[in-house]
Amino acid sequence: MALYKEKIDWLLAHGKAYRCFCPANQMTSDEDYFKYDGKCRIRKMEPGDEQKPHVVRIKLPLEQKTIEFNDLVRGPIVFETTQLDDFIIARTDGTPIYNFVVVVDDALMNISQVIRGEDHISNTPKQIVLYQAFGFEVPQFAHLPLILGPSGARLSKRDAATAVLDYKKNGYLAPALCNYLVRLGWAHGDQEIFSREELITLFTLSGVGKKSSIFDQAKLDWVNSMYMRSFTGADLLKLISRDVEPGFHPALGNWDEHKIVKAIDLYKERAKTLRDLADEVCGFYECSMRCTKEELKQFTGATALSLLTNLLPVLPTLSPFDSATLSAAAKKVVQEHGVKLVELAQPLRVALTGKVNGPGAFELMAFLGREESEQRIKNFLEYSA
Repeated sequence: MALYKEKIDWLLAHGKAYRCFCPANQMTSDEDYFKYDGKCRIRKMEPGDEQKPHVVRIKLPLEQKTIEFNDLVRGPIVFETTQLDDFIIARTDGTPIYNFVVVVDDALMNISQVIRGEDHISNTPKQIVLYQAFGFEVPQFAHLPLILGPSGARLSKRDAATAVLDYKKNGYLAPALCNYLVRLGWAHGDQEIFSREELITLFTLSGVGKKSSIFDQAKLDWVNSMYMRSFTGADLLKLISRDVEPGFHPALGNWDEHKIVKAIDLYKERAKTLRDLADEVCGFYECSMRCTKEELKQFTGATALSLLTNLLPVLPTLSPFDSATLSAAAKKVVQEHGVKLVELAQPLRVALTGKVNGPGAFELMAFLGREESEQRIKNFLEYSA
C-alpha cells in the first residue's frame, strides 16, 4: 500500500489528481452516462482538508477529445472523452482503485502487452489516462473474446467446472485441456490437435477470433480422448492412480500391474476421460451386469445361449488362446448354426464384461485367458437360465 500511496501523492503534487470532498451522490446525467461534475477540480485546498473524508480523482485532460488504441485482436478502438469523468483512483479510506493498481503494477514490471478478456475494454481508456498522467509508456492491448455457455450466456458454474483441479480430478489430461482452451478462441487452419511445441510456435494474436466461443463439453471430451490414445497404458495407470482414483490398483485385486496396463490399452480408445477409463476397467474386472433389461433380453434369447453353449467345449481345444484363433473357432460355430458372427460376438461380450459395448469379444477373451473366459461364459449362462 505504501507504493500506491507514494504514486497517488506524486499525482497530487504534480497537479494530475485532486482530492474530492463531494458526497457520493453528486453526479450529473448526460444521456446514458453518469458523471462527476468536476466541482472539486477547481476547489482550493484549505487547512485541515487532508483530515476530512475525501476520495482522490484523476484529472481528465480537458484538451483531449478522444482516447485511441490499436487493439491487437480487434483493431483500432476509439473512446470519446465525453464518455469519461474525473474518475476515482483512491477511496475515502485511502485504498486504491483497481484501474490505478494495475497500471502502477504493470508499468513497474515493464509489461509491454496486456492480454485479457473483452469485458475489460471499457477499463482501457481510464488506464491509458493513468499511463499518460504518470508519463509511463502505454503497453499494447489485446482483448480476447469471452467463453460462453451452451445457451450463449456468460459461462457459469452449471456450464463447466470452476477450477483446473476439478478437471484434473475428473480425468482430463493437462495438455488436452490446454489444447482445447487455446483452440476455443484461436485457429490454425483446420488443425484440431496440437502439441505444446506446436502451440508455442504457431500461436499468434492475429489468429484469435473476435466472436465469443461456446464452451462445448462434447468437444472437450473428444480432444481429451484423442490425447488419451497417444499415452501408453503405463502412463495412464500412473495418472489415474495419482489424479483420479488412488485406490484404482488395489480395486483390481489379483491383477498385477502388467495385466492392468493391458486392460487399460484395451479400453483407452473407448474412454473420454481417465475417470471413464478407470470405471470401465473396474467394471470389466468385476464383470457386474450393467445392461438394461431390454439389452439383456436381446442377448439371452435361445439362439444366443445355444451359440455360447456350443462355444464352451471348443475353448479347451484351442492353442494358442489368442484373438485370431478364437475368432476362427467362433466363425466355425456360427457357420454350423447358419447365423452371422455378430449373433455370437455380442452376447459373448456381454458375458465377458456385463456390458453391450466394449472392446472386441475375442481380444477380451485373449486378455482374460482360457480359464477366466470359460468361467464368465458359464456364469452368464447360469444367470440367463
